[in-house]
Order: sequence, then structure tokens, then C-alpha cells
Amino acid sequence: MHDMLVEAAEAAPAATTSNGRVVRLSTARPGDAGVILEVRAESHPRDHGVDVAELERRLLEFGFVEGAKLQVLHEGAIRHDPIAVRLDDMRVALRRRDAEDVWVLLDRPAE
Repeated sequence: MHDMLVEAAEAAPAATTSNGRVVRLSTARPGDAGVILEVRAESHPRDHGVDVAELERRLLEFGFVEGAKLQVLHEGAIRHDPIAVRLDDMRVALRRRDAEDVWVLLDRPAE
């Protein structure tokens, strides 16, 4: 099911489901909250400084795992980079270009 949601999000920049929106963490803004669907490091034109397998391993070790709850807390003043997120019980800061590889199901806003 998660793979289908991520595939739908790849086709449309912000796919909406009955449960919320599926987005890359790099596009989330302060106050956004949700659940991680998938961590999938991919080759990007921009350099991460490490190969994609190492980046994926690091993200997983930080706790960016499927099912983890997160909330975007803060973003930097320059180009909104880095971002600070609450990830279950801890706080983590990461670069937006690294956050591109984390797919999140954002909670639906209250209606």
C-alpha cells in the first residue's frame, strides 16, 4: 500500500489521499506533521557528499524509518535550510536535499 501511495506522489508533486497528502519531506513546512512512508535514496543531480546507499543508511540510522511519526519544527533562515524535525521522541536537523529521499504522509488538516 505504501508503495502505491509513493508512486502516486511521484506522478503528482503532492498526491492527496483520503488520509492526507503524500510528499517528500523536503517540501514540508513548519507545523506539518505526519508519518514516514518510505526512505528511498535516489541519484540526484545535486551531490549529497556520499553515495546514495550511504545516505539511505544514515537516514535509517537517524530514525527515519517507515511508520515513524514526525513534525517539522523549524527551518533555517537562508533558503529555508536546514530543517528541524521531531522524529518520534527526538529532534533531528537535516539538509533539504537529504530530506528529498524521505516520503511522508502528512496528516489532513482539521476541517
